[in-house]
Amino acid sequence: MSTLPDLPNLQPELVDIPSAARLEPVGEMNHPPRILLLYGSLRERSFSRFLTYEAARILEHFGAEVKIFDPLELPMVGSAPETHPKVVELRELCLWSEGQVWCSPERHGAVTAVMKNQIDWIPLEMGAIRPSQGRTLAVMQVCGGSQSFNVVNTLRLLGRWMRMFTIPNQSSVPMAYKEFDEDGRMRPSAYYDRVVDVMEELVKFTLLTRGRTDYLTDRYSERNERARKAIDRQLQKI
Repeated sequence: MSTLPDLPNLQPELVDIPSAARLEPVGEMNHPPRILLLYGSLRERSFSRFLTYEAARILEHFGAEVKIFDPLELPMVGSAPETHPKVVELRELCLWSEGQVWCSPERHGAVTAVMKNQIDWIPLEMGAIRPSQGRTLAVMQVCGGSQSFNVVNTLRLLGRWMRMFTIPNQSSVPMAYKEFDEDGRMRPSAYYDRVVDVMEELVKFTLLTRGRTDYLTDRYSERNERARKAIDRQLQKI
């Protein structure tokens, strides 16, 4: 009796049977994990910025190289060309990164316009390059009142749409004005401990996936589409 299922619609020559051997990292991986952090507020006393900088300090303690994008002066999507310096800076940082942290306040039950605008400027494709695909992602939010998970849930949805690997853990800080001192440093608490958990997990997942993202994100459907287009091009030449 055959052990193989009957799959008449499958193109066998395009199927890549997953194996542990294919998960060997490609390229030199001796550099520290590269983490880009984005925050979603322009306020002078911005708790999402404070939380982002706190996360950056923790990431550096774990040995990561971190860069934080300042969203000030980033134009609204569609109001400026892609050659705008802030847009170029954001996209170059995305290409540099191996993992990212997104942190937004909750406003009217959702992410802020500042946060969404940064994500909207990151294209799914730049020619043959996908600036977000295969990057790891940690999501965080700050709340003015009681704890909510609206923002982290929305950021997870956006991360999935951007083809990122969003880690299981997350951080939501309620009544954020109580959790930071006058210098913008986070006070000791269970919420601080959770931020440490999230950053630790992000570094672990980034180390696991980097150098393997091309294989992890390679899709049968896309290989099949490329094959069909190649056949069409050959037929047009006849």
